[in-house]
Amino acid sequence: MNTITDFISYYGQEVEKELKHIFPKDWVIPERLEEAMSYSLFAGGKRMRPILTIAALESLNGPISSILPAAAAIEMIHTYSLIHDDLPAMDDDDYRRGKLTNHKVYGEAIAILAGDALLTHAFYVISNSLRMKEVPAEQILNLVEELSAYAGPKGMVGGQVDDMDGEQGITNIHQLEKIHIHKTGDLIVFSLRAGGHIAGANAEQLKALASFGYKIGLAFQIQDDILDIIGDEQKLGKPVLSDENSKKVTYPYLIGLDACIEKVKQLTEEAKQDITKANFPNPSRLLEIADFLMHREH
Repeated sequence: MNTITDFISYYGQEVEKELKHIFPKDWVIPERLEEAMSYSLFAGGKRMRPILTIAALESLNGPISSILPAAAAIEMIHTYSLIHDDLPAMDDDDYRRGKLTNHKVYGEAIAILAGDALLTHAFYVISNSLRMKEVPAEQILNLVEELSAYAGPKGMVGGQVDDMDGEQGITNIHQLEKIHIHKTGDLIVFSLRAGGHIAGANAEQLKALASFGYKIGLAFQIQDDILDIIGDEQKLGKPVLSDENSKKVTYPYLIGLDACIEKVKQLTEEAKQDITKANFPNPSRLLEIADFLMHREH
């Protein structure tokens, strides 16, 4: 795996394998529910949050097999949030990753329940790694506690509420950044810290992973806004100019396209400096991912 694209492709497949075995064989699950969960879980996502978890663990030379259940759980949380985000009561989207959204295929009730099931089962998957991968109980406790905080009311869910409450009422960049720090950034930060916890990161390294995560998370969101204007619809899997057509307040709307491009570069460089200063023994993949995200086209 000499290149970052090889790394992302290989471990994306490893996460896919893990996601295919998230339920014990003796569990009986309603067929429609399992089908709806799988529909969104395997809809072709980039798996960037699990990849960040693995890269953080690798930066500390931790055992990668031990992190795969947590990486899968993170993707389940992310997928649940997308299913719910697409619902008519939220963003009311018809397509996600070039495919019909979950509720367009299975109906709103099953889509809601599929999201609920993914959210709930993510905590089972993390907890079960205590037995399956012999991850120490204290590390599992740290992961469960932090995931609850970063994905819950003060984190990702709170950011979603702020986003809905702030629609059309956002007047400055600070309000917009606050929304995306929580709506997008918090789960990215948890993904990195999860790898750090399992690899035995010290307090300085955990702090650096959080700072790195918030910066690349914000850069990721700004890049999304840029791509909504100048991206390729085929690569994005959704129409461009959707934010403009829905009159959504975005970074380009507030500061302009050129300033956004510079902001992504600035945040990426600052994020890389955070990692470089924290004395990680093997930080190359984290640094490469930061650059990869800055140059992505979808």
